[in-house]
Amino acid sequence: MPSRRMVLTGLVALAGLAACSTVSLPTGEGAGVSSSATSTLVSIRASAGLAPLVPDRQLEQAALQQAGYMAQRRRMSHTTGWGKDFASRVKGNGIAGAAAENIAEGRFDLEKLFDIWVHSSGHRRNMLDPRFTRFGLAYVRDGSDRNLRYWSLVLGK
Repeated sequence: MPSRRMVLTGLVALAGLAACSTVSLPTGEGAGVSSSATSTLVSIRASAGLAPLVPDRQLEQAALQQAGYMAQRRRMSHTTGWGKDFASRVKGNGIAGAAAENIAEGRFDLEKLFDIWVHSSGHRRNMLDPRFTRFGLAYVRDGSDRNLRYWSLVLGK
């Protein structure tokens, strides 16, 4: 007959597995696309007399993590649901100093994405913040709808 300790250990293990299964929902492929967005961001910032942003692998990785989280949850959010808001995710990725994030969800390409962000005051403000010198952009496709993408742009010093 199993001891009380063995039963409790088994229940804890099962609870841990159950928690993991809620985090690992299937998603489609994702990609870091910072290099594809460089000329667009240079143009946006140049129109405001600002220096260009340069692509950064560390910021791109943070953007890919956020896009993946949103695709798993099938909703846009700046928090991960694992107790990590944007500030803690940035810090956890070793990013120091000022940072901002733009997110989006939709069936559109890179050109339409930036058109939407340029015409949104908050997103535009992030892209035109003179403190930022680097950026990372990524998307992850929805696992059941290849045309639906979750986008994340992380900007930093």
